[in-house]
Amino acid sequence: MRRREFEMTDQREIEQFLEESSFGFLSAVRPDGRPSITPLNFVYADGAVYFHGSRAGDKMDAIRSNPHAAFAVAREYAIIPSYFTDPVMACRASAYFKSVLIAGRIEIVEDIAEKAMALEAMMKKLQPEGGYEPIRPDDPRYAPRLKSVAVLKLVPSSITAKFKFGQNLSDKARSAATAGLLERGLPLDRETAGLMERYRPGAPQQ
Repeated sequence: MRRREFEMTDQREIEQFLEESSFGFLSAVRPDGRPSITPLNFVYADGAVYFHGSRAGDKMDAIRSNPHAAFAVAREYAIIPSYFTDPVMACRASAYFKSVLIAGRIEIVEDIAEKAMALEAMMKKLQPEGGYEPIRPDDPRYAPRLKSVAVLKLVPSSITAKFKFGQNLSDKARSAATAGLLERGLPLDRETAGLMERYRPGAPQQ
């Protein structure tokens, strides 16, 4: 990563972001060599990323042809206008965000118990209020569906994360950007201001 001040290496922070996020983009290579990008819901469990879907289609063809893949998750918190910190030049315009890139090898999960674990973890993440019977491999209502659904497991070889929240700013520019966010008051602006302080160089670790 070129800008080391934005690099996030704290595993807890990375995992928390993955737990909060529900959507990402899977990059693979089709059998003819063309790139493939698929938007997917996911869950991060037991150190791996799980997806589910049909057993047929471009995504499965790509994975069977070449199991090496990458998965990107990102969330933009705020656009920072140039005039927050410079009344004339456009160069100060920026965006504050979190992003995680996971590269590794995809396995097609066949074990029914592992499928049930992954899908139950996904349900708890996407439907935390409940309202369904837990997914168990020994439940005869779920057993045939577990056999027919495709569950994919991305085993990471590397995980890199970039959390950009003004770590490169001077104290004066940071104060100006924070004030601009609080005055503007968009839905994520106050949270963004808090993250700017949280990730400020030298700030106490939480």
